[in-house]
Amino acid sequence: MISITEEIAVPSPPERVWEVISDPSAVVSCIGGAELGPSHDDGSFDGTLAIRFGGLRVKFAARITLDLDEPAHEGRLTARGADGQGATRFSAGATFRVVEGETPGTSRVFCDGEIKLNGKLAKLIESGAGMVVSRMTKEFTDQLVQKCASPTGPVTAAPAPGPVTAPAPGPVTAASAGSVATSPAQPPTTASARQLATPEATEPRAATPVGTRTPQPRPTGLFARLRAWWAGRRSGRQGQAPRATRGEHHRSDERLGQGGRR
Repeated sequence: MISITEEIAVPSPPERVWEVISDPSAVVSCIGGAELGPSHDDGSFDGTLAIRFGGLRVKFAARITLDLDEPAHEGRLTARGADGQGATRFSAGATFRVVEGETPGTSRVFCDGEIKLNGKLAKLIESGAGMVVSRMTKEFTDQLVQKCASPTGPVTAAPAPGPVTAPAPGPVTAASAGSVATSPAQPPTTASARQLATPEATEPRAATPVGTRTPQPRPTGLFARLRAWWAGRRSGRQGQAPRATRGEHHRSDERLGQGGRR
C-alpha cells in the first residue's frame, strides 16, 4: 500500500484555487502523463496515467469518481483500474480540501490518500513509490500555482479604432499669405537659362526709324543677281528727270536767237 499526505501552498485566494482543483480537466492538465477520457451517465469518467519506475514505464487505466462539497471546499476521489497488460490492479482513494492561507489572498491545499496494488508489479511499484510521489507532487504544485495565477475572466477585445477625420482647412491669414508670397522661386530650366545667357536676350534692340528702308539680303545665283541689277536700274531711272536730246537743245537755242533778234 502507498500512503500520500501532502500540503501545498498556493499564492492565490481559496475561491480561485477551488475553481481549479474541482475541475477534472484542469487537474489532469497539471499531472504529467495523465489523460482524461469520456464521462459516463453516473458522473464518473475514464482516465489514464503513465508512470515511470526507474527503467520501467507503466500505463494505468482507471474509472474515476469525484464527489465535491462546494460550501466546504472539500472533495473525495476514488479510482479503480489496472495496467495495460492486466498484470497489476489497483484501487485508490483520496480526500482534499482548500483553506485560507496564513496571509490574505493565499491558500493551502491538503491531500490525504491511499493506493493498494495487487499483481506482478506491485512490489516494484511500491519500492519506488516514494520518489515517484515526491516528483509528481512537485510537478503538480508548480502547474497548479501557474494555473491559479492566470486570469479566468473573458478577454475584452480592444475597441476598434474609429475613422480618422482630417481637419477642415481654415481661412487664409496674412501670415499664411506672406509665407506663400515669400516662397522661393523655382530655378529656371536649362532652355530658359540659355536664352537668358545670350546677348540678344539681355540687350534691348534699337528701334528702327520710320521710313527707313530695311536692306534686303543680297541675292545669290546668276539669274537672281541679274534680276536685282535690272530692278535697281529701273528704280534709279524712275527717280531721275528725263534727259533732253541733242536736237531738242539745238532747237531751243535757235528760238532764243530769233527772239533776241526781235
